[in-house]
Amino acid sequence: MKTKYVPLLIIIAILTTYAQCLAQPSSVKNAAKSVFKLTTYKEDGNVHAETNGIFIDTEGTAISALTPLLGADKATITDSRGHQAEVIRIAGADELYNMVKFKVEEAKPKPLELASVPAKAGDKVWIITYGEKGTQTVETTVNSVETFMDKYNYYILGHSTTASGPMSCVLVNDNGKVLGLTKPSNTTAQTHAVDANYAISLSTTGFALNDPVLSKIGIPPTLPEKQDQALLLLIMSGQTLNPTKQQAIATDYIAQYPAQVDGYTSLARIQVGKNKFKEAAATMEKAIKQADKKDEAYAAYGKLIYDACTYSDTTLYSPWTLDLATSQTEKANTINPLPTYRHQLAQINFAKGQYQEAYDEFTALLTTPVRNPELFYEASRCKVMMNAPQTEIIALLDSAINTTDTLRMNEAAPYFIARAEAHEANGNYREAVFDYTRYEILAATRPNANFYHTRARAEIKARLYQQALADMAATITLAPDEPTYYAEMASLQLRVNLTDDAIKTSNRCIELAPDYSDGYLILGLAQIGKGDKAAGLENLRKADQLGNSQAKPLIDKYSTAE
Repeated sequence: MKTKYVPLLIIIAILTTYAQCLAQPSSVKNAAKSVFKLTTYKEDGNVHAETNGIFIDTEGTAISALTPLLGADKATITDSRGHQAEVIRIAGADELYNMVKFKVEEAKPKPLELASVPAKAGDKVWIITYGEKGTQTVETTVNSVETFMDKYNYYILGHSTTASGPMSCVLVNDNGKVLGLTKPSNTTAQTHAVDANYAISLSTTGFALNDPVLSKIGIPPTLPEKQDQALLLLIMSGQTLNPTKQQAIATDYIAQYPAQVDGYTSLARIQVGKNKFKEAAATMEKAIKQADKKDEAYAAYGKLIYDACTYSDTTLYSPWTLDLATSQTEKANTINPLPTYRHQLAQINFAKGQYQEAYDEFTALLTTPVRNPELFYEASRCKVMMNAPQTEIIALLDSAINTTDTLRMNEAAPYFIARAEAHEANGNYREAVFDYTRYEILAATRPNANFYHTRARAEIKARLYQQALADMAATITLAPDEPTYYAEMASLQLRVNLTDDAIKTSNRCIELAPDYSDGYLILGLAQIGKGDKAAGLENLRKADQLGNSQAKPLIDKYSTAE
């Protein structure tokens, strides 16, 4: 009997849907054609989430809910005609109101007009969705309207229609004009909507890459409208580990400011990082042609080549040499003689091994407006390479430290460690320990095991044994699997009569490296010091068998001793 009622129920459902369609104003039906589906994807290509959105201009700018983009690596839109396009830039986002503005590539936008007059309580409005079942519209009523930021409207609607659908839908009035984007309420069953004008007002700044919301989206941000903010974003992009965002920002900057060198330099450095030296060369040659300030372009190209030759493997692109870096920088200096270009030439000379020429230029620059602590430091490095007396090196490093702004002493960290090495080479061990300690305090991060090992050796020479023991302990903590550090620690413990500790440390050294002779040598000496000559000699013989040159004389000494 139940089967007799199924056709009737279907007919009723069809008639109900048809009645709803007839009730929709034609303007709402037309507006529905402009709503698109936004699909976001994870890095592995799987679908992350879906929502709805609209275009707000003919240039491919669109707005939608933010949440589906958080954690997404890619996004596409699909309009009511089935046309797909990729989201290429994020133009602004707000997590509180769950809104985002973005740019779509090669879009065929049908922008919707925003309502010039907000809806008020009691007004009939329409919620439009577009998904797998096509376009759907639902009539509802505005319960109340609140205001935020003194000019934007926040709508509370009559009932929820989005609990099982997209995260956000489009809210329009009877005239098909956009009022806002819907969002489920966190506290009630009602649906809320946020003024679309607020989404349009969203923008990026020079700190977009540090924005905690935008950092959750894999799609690059748009450049800010103001050039100084755009340049800041370009600079900040050099600190991000996301090469996709880096390259997008550099490419956008070149397109927007083709006569400025900064965008080309940033892009070329990205290309060098990918070992695409030929492409980087082409980028900088284009910069030289397009730039308003040719000297800056030549200098930037020279610096890029210098950095690549000094810090990168340029064997894949033989045309880049230090001589080419010199010629590019000299061209810059010919066009516009500046101390900064002379400084770059001096650095290139140092890299070439022309230490006297570099030293002469570094010291000559001390009489120019670019006089700074770094010049004294670089001059000291030239002296080191020329095997100059340590006193001359120390004098230059004294000047580097003394001319550093006291409010920025962390910048002097490299000068202190360089002076420590010079003091140590000159036999000034306590002064060396002092400078190593100043470096430790000023360093941006905790020094590594090698630093504490180096300072411990200087402390031993200065007879600061307690400090040396502490630094050897720090060395072992940072490099617990290196047997040589245990051997040196045990040797120092034996030297200051911490015999039991020396035995324990030597045993640990042997556990780590059973074939390392120093562990047996020091263990044997420690055991003999404790009165266990038999065990001690056995370990000295083991050290001798492993090739330790110190072991045989010690065996002879203690074997014949009373």
